[in-house]
Amino acid sequence: MFIDSHCHIDFPELSARMPEILAKMAENKVSHALCVSVDLPDFPRVLALAEQYPHIYASVGVHPDYEDTPEPSVEQLVELARHPKIVAIGETGLDYYRLQGDLEWQRERFRTHIRASRESRKPLIIHTRSASEDTIRIMREEGAGTGNGGVAGVMHCFTESLDVARASMEQGFYISFSGIVTFKSAKELQAVALEVPLERMLIETDSPYLAPVPYRGRMNEPGYVAHVAEFIARLKGVPLEKVAEQTSANFFELFKAAA
Repeated sequence: MFIDSHCHIDFPELSARMPEILAKMAENKVSHALCVSVDLPDFPRVLALAEQYPHIYASVGVHPDYEDTPEPSVEQLVELARHPKIVAIGETGLDYYRLQGDLEWQRERFRTHIRASRESRKPLIIHTRSASEDTIRIMREEGAGTGNGGVAGVMHCFTESLDVARASMEQGFYISFSGIVTFKSAKELQAVALEVPLERMLIETDSPYLAPVPYRGRMNEPGYVAHVAEFIARLKGVPLEKVAEQTSANFFELFKAAA
C-alpha cells in the first residue's frame, strides 16, 4: 500500500470528482492521503474532507505564496491543530520564486508556524523554493525539527540540492518526492533521491499539480503516487514493496496523530 503524504483534494477541480478520486486511490493501492491546508478561509473544506473520510487526514496552515489572506497567529494554529484529524502544521515556508520585493512577512509567517508546531507538538510541512538558505537558517533559529525540544517535519515536493536535504535531515526532517522526480529533465533531483535513505523519505503527488510520468501534463490525483514509488524503486534498484512499506511506515512515524 502507498500513502500520498501531500495533496490538495479540497481544490474544486478534485473535490468535484471525489468518488472517482477515492476509487482511483483504491485501485492503485493508495491507502491514505494527507490533504494540506494553504489558507485559513479554505481550511473548513480541508477539515470537512478529513472528517468525512477515515483514511484522509488534514493539516492547518497558510502557504507562503498567499499574500492577501488572513495572517495566522500561533494561538490560532495551535487551537485548530487540537482536532484529532489535524496531523500537521503547514504548509509553510518560503518562496522567493513567485513573489519578489520585501518578503519579511513570509519569514515572519514561517516563524509563526514553527512556533505553533513546537507548541502543538504537530510536525511541520515545509515548502521552500529559491529560498533554501533562509529556510534552513530560520528552521535553526526557531528550533524546527527534533533538536531543542522541537518535533520532526517534512520538506515537501523537494527540488533542492543534496546539501539542503542533508541539512534538513540533520534536523530530523523527512524528504518528500513528488512526480517531479519522474521527469526526464530532473537528473539532479534524481541524484538527490538516490542519496536520500528510504528511512528518511516520503512520497506525494501535490495534486492537482505535477502529475508523474506517464501522466505528465494531466491533472494529478492521489492515486498517481504509486508511479512516484515505482520510479524510486527503479532508481534505487529495490523492490517496489520495500518502497511502499518504508514510506508508509515513515508517514505514520512522522504524523503520529494519524496512527
